[in-house]
Amino acid sequence: MKLKQKRKLVRYLDILDQPARFNPFVFSRTFLLWAFLGLIGGIIAGGYWIGLEFLMHKLAYFTGWQVIPLMAICGLLAGLVIHFIGDPGEIHLIVNNIRFNKGKLDPKNNPSMVLSSLLCVASGGSLGPEAPLVQVTGSTGTWLGKMLRLKGEELRSLSIAGMASGFTALFGAPLGGSLFSLEILHHKHAVEYYKAIIPAFVASCFSYLVFALIVHLGLGPTWDLSAYEYSGVFDFGFAVLFAIIGAAVGWLFIFCTKFLKSAFERKPIPIYIKTLMGGFLLGVIAFYFPITRYFGHHEINELLSSDFSLALLFGILAFKIIAIVITVTSGWRGGFIIPLFFVGATMGLIIYQLFPSINLTLAIVSCMAAINACVTRTPMSTTILLATLTGFGHFIPILFASLTGYFLAPKIPFIGSQMVKE
Repeated sequence: MKLKQKRKLVRYLDILDQPARFNPFVFSRTFLLWAFLGLIGGIIAGGYWIGLEFLMHKLAYFTGWQVIPLMAICGLLAGLVIHFIGDPGEIHLIVNNIRFNKGKLDPKNNPSMVLSSLLCVASGGSLGPEAPLVQVTGSTGTWLGKMLRLKGEELRSLSIAGMASGFTALFGAPLGGSLFSLEILHHKHAVEYYKAIIPAFVASCFSYLVFALIVHLGLGPTWDLSAYEYSGVFDFGFAVLFAIIGAAVGWLFIFCTKFLKSAFERKPIPIYIKTLMGGFLLGVIAFYFPITRYFGHHEINELLSSDFSLALLFGILAFKIIAIVITVTSGWRGGFIIPLFFVGATMGLIIYQLFPSINLTLAIVSCMAAINACVTRTPMSTTILLATLTGFGHFIPILFASLTGYFLAPKIPFIGSQMVKE
C-alpha cells in the first residue's frame, strides 16, 4: 500500500474513532439529566406539600388550650420516629456533607426526615418545610448520580441541583432557590461550587413547573405588601438603617439559640424527651400568641393585615424568636428561613409604629432581608427571594439591606459547617 493511501486510511480510522457529534449547540445529554432530576424534585415537593397541607388542615381543628397537648404529643411522636428510624440531621449536616463528604447526601434517613418534619411542621412548630425538602431532593440527586456512576464535582453538582429543585419548589423562585443552594454552603465565598450553577438553574426551572402543575401555583407575590414608591436616594440610607436593626435581631436569635442548645446538651436526654419538652413549650406559646404557631407562610399575611398594638407586636416578636429557638434546639425538624422572614416583618411593623412617617414596605423588606442574610449568610439569594415573595420590584434597596445584614453578621457563622470541617 502506498504511503498516501496509508495516510488516508489512518485519517479515516482516526475520524471513525471519535464519538459522533450531531449536536452543534451547548445543549447536551447532561441537560436531560438535570431536567429529569428537576422533574423528580418537583414531584417529591408536590407530594410533600399536599401531605403537609392535609395534616395542617386536620390539626388546625385543635385550638385554644388543646394546642398544648397536641404539640407535646406530636413532638413525642416525631422524637420516637427519629429514635427508631434514624436521625436525619439538620441543615448543618447537609452543608457538611456537600462540602466535606464529596457532595454525598445519604438518602437512607429520608423516611425519618419526611415523617418527623411533617409532624413538626403540621402541628404548628416554628420551622418550615424547606430544610426537609432540600434534604430529600438533594439526596435524590446523590442517588441518581451514583446510579450513573458519577464522581467528584459531577456528583456534587447533581446533589446541589437536587437541593435547588426542592428549595425552588417551595418558594416559587427558580433563580433565588438556585443561588440559595450554592450560597448557603459557605459563610464567606458566595459561590464556592460555581460549576453547579447551570445544573441548579435547569433543575430548579423544571421542578418549579412540575410543582406549579401539582399544587396549582400561580405567578405573583406570596405576601401582600403595599406598593413601594421610590422617594429619593435617602431610601438607600433608610434601608441600611433598618437593616442594622434587623441584624441586631439576628444576633439576638443566634445568641438565644446557642444558649438554649448548650442548656439542652448539658445532660444526655433521649431525643423523644427533648422533642416532647419542646412541643409542650411551643404549645404554651401558641396558646397565648396564636399567630406564632406554624412557620409563617400564611401568618405573615395575617400579621400585615391586622392592626396589632405596639405592645402586642413586641410580645409577638419576642415569643416568635423564642418559639423558633425552642424548635431548633429541642430536636424538631424543619427550616428556619420563613420563620425568620416573619420575625423581620414583625420588626418592620414595630419600627413603623414608632416612626409612622417612614415607608412601611421598605422597613419590612429591609428587616426581613437583613435578619435572614445575617443568620444564613446568603445576601444574593435573599435579595431575589424577597423580591419574588413580596412583589417588591426594586432590587437595589433589598440588596443594600441584605449586604448590611451579611457584613454585620457574627464572625463565626450560625451554621458551623459553613466554615469548618466537622
